[in-house]
Amino acid sequence: MKALWLVSFRPIGKSITNDTYQNIFVDSVKSLNLDITFSLTQFDELNVKKFIDDKKIKNFYINIPKSELPENKKYSNKLMLDNALNQFLENDNFEYLIYSTADIIVPNNLFKILSNIKEENFCSLIYPNTHVTNGVVKNNFWPHYGIDLIVFKLSREKAIKFKKIIKEYNQYDWGINENFYVAASEALDLQKFNLFKHCNVLKFDNDFEAFVEDRNWQINSWRENQKYLINFLKDNNLSKLYAYGSYYYLLFKIFRFRDLNFNLLLSYLIFYPYNLVKKIFNIFRIKNKQN
Repeated sequence: MKALWLVSFRPIGKSITNDTYQNIFVDSVKSLNLDITFSLTQFDELNVKKFIDDKKIKNFYINIPKSELPENKKYSNKLMLDNALNQFLENDNFEYLIYSTADIIVPNNLFKILSNIKEENFCSLIYPNTHVTNGVVKNNFWPHYGIDLIVFKLSREKAIKFKKIIKEYNQYDWGINENFYVAASEALDLQKFNLFKHCNVLKFDNDFEAFVEDRNWQINSWRENQKYLINFLKDNNLSKLYAYGSYYYLLFKIFRFRDLNFNLLLSYLIFYPYNLVKKIFNIFRIKNKQN
């Protein structure tokens, strides 16, 4: 099995915390002991090429200067995907296209589980993540937001179609990636598998202060990317709930009885009541303040 791993790294040497997490991530990928090539598209992040070369992992490396992005934009997951699909198609021996962030620990049995799926083409993911905060592993059933590891098994024909359907799509900076990828899997008519009952993704909390990426920046970025996603959904006759329904719709779309175990069922049972009650409470709180 050969895999092309789509990922991008934060600058090396700017935050000891983030450097540590990225180093752990690369080591977890290397420990899989499989033929993996990183598809790296960077945007002037310092010292990344040297970091990857020192880690001795195969890679396609492309740097896109920030000056070529729209004003005040830092990076683009869409441009990363464009480059990854080109590399996937130019090298006929890749079987998997994997998207992930660089702040996770990849489960060491990932490819053993993937090899048991008999579908020729599919999309698999792991939800929920198991968060690590201040070095402490939290429980692995709490329904955190975020899907940080998504695996596509694609034939050449599916990869060509993937490239075609994203031609007019855009995305910049933070947010909406998992919404897009799950929607894209539907556009590609792929079976979806949640591997949570077989393996866990450990997710670290990034040092956002080192990069001036506060919650307001994230919200504004997400709202802009929501508009791009809506256009993608229209072009591919997909439900706009991928953009408007947040995780209420996303978790519904990836739900399969075959994927359930006790902890995943518990996660779903917590997510919907907890977040709906929280949302209603916030609505009343805002109304009371206005009065």
